[in-house]
Amino acid sequence: MAASLPAPPDKLFDMYLDAASHAAFTGLPVSIEPRAGGRFRAFDEMLSGTILHVEPKRLIVQTWRSANWPAEAIDSVLILSFWSERDGARIELVHVNVPEEDFAGVSQGWEKYYWTPWRAYMDMLGNRLVPE
Repeated sequence: MAASLPAPPDKLFDMYLDAASHAAFTGLPVSIEPRAGGRFRAFDEMLSGTILHVEPKRLIVQTWRSANWPAEAIDSVLILSFWSERDGARIELVHVNVPEEDFAGVSQGWEKYYWTPWRAYMDMLGNRLVPE
């Protein structure tokens, strides 16, 4: 899965790992420790995980789990990579080990809860792109 957004990849990378920026484009509080071993919580604690690896400005790998998943389900692994494009950047996403019963919801959720609101937030920022 991939999404194109109108900002440089390094800015989008920074936005994802910055709690205030992440909350601004998703519309709900986020806590994120932007380092390997750091915790991640989003959408009123409906999502949680741990940052496994950060390659600055290029790659984020984290465990990821929904509060709706069965207790016996293992955490999924999310990989986000950030690439330059002509009019901004492309974020490529690989999300593995999502429980079958929530696979469709998670897949649709990326567009609904991340890509669409993030594009709208970038449009709202206009020429400012990303607050410094």
